[in-house]
Amino acid sequence: MSDSLATLITRLEGAARQGQFSRLRRGLEKEGLRVDGAGRIAQTPHPAALGSKLTHPHITTDYSEALLEYITPVYCRPADAMAFLGDLHRFTYRYLGDELIWPASMPSRLAGNDSIPIADYGPSNVGTMKRVYRQGLDVRYGRIMQAIAGVHYNVSLPDDLWALLRQIDGAEATPMNDYRSARYFGLIRNFRRHSWLLLYLFGASPALDRSFLPDGRVPDKLEPHGEETLVSRYATSLRMSDLGYQNKVQEQLKICFNSLSNYVNTLRHAISTPWPAYQAKGVQEGGEWRQLNANILQIENEYYSDIRPKRVARHDETPSQALEARGVEYIEVRCLDLNPLLPFGVDETQIRFVDAFVMWCLLSESPWIPDAECESLDDNRRRVVERGRDPELRLCDGNRGRSVADWGGEILAEMGRVAELLDRLEEGAPHADAVAAMAPRLADPALTPSGQLLARLEESGEEFSDVMLAIAREQAERLRAEPMDPAREALFHELVATSQRQQAEIEAGDGCSFDDFLADYFERARESRLAGLAAAERAP
Repeated sequence: MSDSLATLITRLEGAARQGQFSRLRRGLEKEGLRVDGAGRIAQTPHPAALGSKLTHPHITTDYSEALLEYITPVYCRPADAMAFLGDLHRFTYRYLGDELIWPASMPSRLAGNDSIPIADYGPSNVGTMKRVYRQGLDVRYGRIMQAIAGVHYNVSLPDDLWALLRQIDGAEATPMNDYRSARYFGLIRNFRRHSWLLLYLFGASPALDRSFLPDGRVPDKLEPHGEETLVSRYATSLRMSDLGYQNKVQEQLKICFNSLSNYVNTLRHAISTPWPAYQAKGVQEGGEWRQLNANILQIENEYYSDIRPKRVARHDETPSQALEARGVEYIEVRCLDLNPLLPFGVDETQIRFVDAFVMWCLLSESPWIPDAECESLDDNRRRVVERGRDPELRLCDGNRGRSVADWGGEILAEMGRVAELLDRLEEGAPHADAVAAMAPRLADPALTPSGQLLARLEESGEEFSDVMLAIAREQAERLRAEPMDPAREALFHELVATSQRQQAEIEAGDGCSFDDFLADYFERARESRLAGLAAAERAP
């Protein structure tokens, strides 16, 4: 551990003992495909009894009409977030009939691209924009990639901790928004350097159904298991591999995470720069929209990354405008697979570990990432995704090669001190216990979720989809029988009616055509880009 990190932790531990700062704040977003009783992706509409997916704050859909997305409120205690997430599952199962929630990140059996229904958010301008954006994703990448599910973990530091860090850093003269944003980007840089550790420890997608590759071509990294399953012997997360959320056009963007201005300007360039292949596909055909535009990115959300800086945007803002106006508010961790062995895909131990990892990334020194290092860290990430459990694997740490166990053990040792800091605010030592619980996975790859799932397939000889369907049925039976928190159940019923009323009000309130609505949206984005470029030119 560096002297600077040890000194900073010591100072913060003293402040924690005196109650000078409060807990982290976190929320969860968890996706899951609806499937029918045979394990095929559901073709039914999003259940009306769950409310409007356009306006419901906690139950919506992601890409597909069948891809449920749960969003918890922000909580200081992970147990509260998990309790809310659990009741979202229980409430949903009251209205799913014989349908199930698929427990894995890689999708169920598919019947080609068109078997994945695109989400429909109604005829309002904002609803139409959401649907056209998804149609654009189909035009560009196909729908199958969009059927993958995962967990997004949102976390922020409390204001009193930011004030304390700014004081320790002697940066009181720096505006708080600027200081916080710069510190968050330091966290993001360290996260990108070391996110391979999360992929190793929590990756849970070493197998997939053959229907995920409809052209029949099997990449060299996959081998057959049974008649309908393909596995990768040492893979941790096929979801995060080049089979999953990857885009070769976006790889050329070289999104820079060294500063907020670099990040925002690179994204703005992407949403305003035409791409020939997308131009060839056309934006409209026969008066019908095929994609929002023919640029590298239709909108900023199209950029895939394992972590994002975020700020809640106002109704008239793009995400970049919100970031630029008020700075980074929280970060979104996006590289976590669903763990089918857990009833909700994630558990409190994992949350506590990610807390400690994120804080370690924040408190450790984080120099800017030059282009050469950027290529190296991307290579480390790819190696762990494809071969993370291979005992012969070596990662690049500067000029030396290191095993996952060696380097990961060093990180966990430093995280232990950070966990002790976080536990100053807790009963017991939940963060330290979470870090300790992960250490055996470094020594024995078979203990990782990907190792456990592959072992189950090999020992049983069953197909991937059959195993996941059996798990989904077990989970559904238990969740249908479990009671909900009465107050939360009443809230969910209230939100069904409220969300449906809000969608009707939005649709009735549209005062312009969709063409004009979209033109205005991109005009505001263009003006913001020009303002950003002018500011960059004025900067020393």
